[in-house]
Amino acid sequence: MKKPLLWIGVLLLSISMIAMFSLAGCKEEATEEEVAEEEVAEEEEVAEEEAAEEEEVAAEVTTLTFWTFQELHQGFMDDAVATWNEANPDRQIELVTTVYPYEDMHNNLLISLQAGTGAPDLADIEISQYANYLKGDTPSFVALNDIIEPIKDNLVMGRFESYAKDGNYYGVDYHVGATVMYYNTEILGQAGVSVDDIKTIADYVEAGKTVVAETGIPITTVEVTEHWTFYQELIKAGGDIFDTNGDVILDSQTNIDVLQALSDWVNVDGIAVAAPGGFHHSEEYWAFMNEGGAASLEMPMWYMGRFTAYMPDLAGKITIAPAPSWTEGGARSAGMGGTGTSITTQCQNPDLAKEFLAFAKLSREGSIKTYTILGFDPLRSDVWDAPEMTAPNDFTDYFVNGTGIFSVLTEIKDEILPTVITSKYPAAINLLKANATFKAVQEQSATPEEVLTQIAEELRAME
Repeated sequence: MKKPLLWIGVLLLSISMIAMFSLAGCKEEATEEEVAEEEVAEEEEVAEEEAAEEEEVAAEVTTLTFWTFQELHQGFMDDAVATWNEANPDRQIELVTTVYPYEDMHNNLLISLQAGTGAPDLADIEISQYANYLKGDTPSFVALNDIIEPIKDNLVMGRFESYAKDGNYYGVDYHVGATVMYYNTEILGQAGVSVDDIKTIADYVEAGKTVVAETGIPITTVEVTEHWTFYQELIKAGGDIFDTNGDVILDSQTNIDVLQALSDWVNVDGIAVAAPGGFHHSEEYWAFMNEGGAASLEMPMWYMGRFTAYMPDLAGKITIAPAPSWTEGGARSAGMGGTGTSITTQCQNPDLAKEFLAFAKLSREGSIKTYTILGFDPLRSDVWDAPEMTAPNDFTDYFVNGTGIFSVLTEIKDEILPTVITSKYPAAINLLKANATFKAVQEQSATPEEVLTQIAEELRAME
């Protein structure tokens, strides 16, 4: 009887064990399903978190509006935005740019600022128009001292005075605008003239006589419907349109002597001609120079891009040098032209706009890009010896001393004379364009003294 009982016991134990293993298998299968469900849940949670983060970042994208009259400036600022967004993933910027014709932009901006609505966050304003926007006791722009003054030792500060009032800076230019001389080495070589021997205006005149005698080619051109030629020369000579008190000094003896000299270059010495088309930005002038029409040209450094774009046949022939001074040891350059970027008081995010403007134009990287992208001389002099300034590009390939361009700028850094800007400045420039060199140089319908006296009196009569 014991054996059957033993067998029954063994059987019951086996059944119990089979049941346990079955339950364990079911439990294991349930655990795998739960794990899979947990993994799916975790993936969904991660996706939701990522989506939330993306939404948060998207919500932090700030739109800034920008008005300009120059497509090249739009490209420069677009590049700055892309670089900013890479460096600031949590503070993204969308820059909405409108490029207007010159007159339309300045008129629309002035109307919008006066109306108190409709103005952009940032705007480019050409230097000859800027004084129109600083009239009155309450400027329509945000002061930029806090992004300029901390690095002023690295900046050519004379270029900021044109956009300043009552100790506040309201605009940041794209360049220094230092005037230099562009010499055609091929023509000078044919005449046996060395650039190194031309130090003063007297040297320049003598060189011009030699060039004309040997080649029949004038040494330069004089604008008769624009102000650049006369303006940069009167600044170098120590003159200006206004003194530091804002008084009109256009009819000073210094300025009269300079205009007389320009007239003599064309009408007496025969070393210069009126610029074809009237000014140095006409198609007629570019074609004339491209064919070797004149042996030199004095214009700001930002004119380099005009050579590469419109005078391709001069590649490898043009060298850049300091312009001749009017006296021994005198200034060899002036800060000419410019466009100040300002932040309007209608901007809803002025702090971010200021940070971006500083990043775009005043940072080392931004300053270097004003040259590598635009071909301009940067406001920060501490980047003039940066490796990027001598790296191969269109300018180093085009100009004879292309890798030494900024050595020239460094040489004349302390001689880049500023100009005095007043509320009458826009009117003064317009009068110079219309009357000064045209009447005194081309028509000779009035003497330099008569021309400048008439313009000066008109300016003084203005409110």
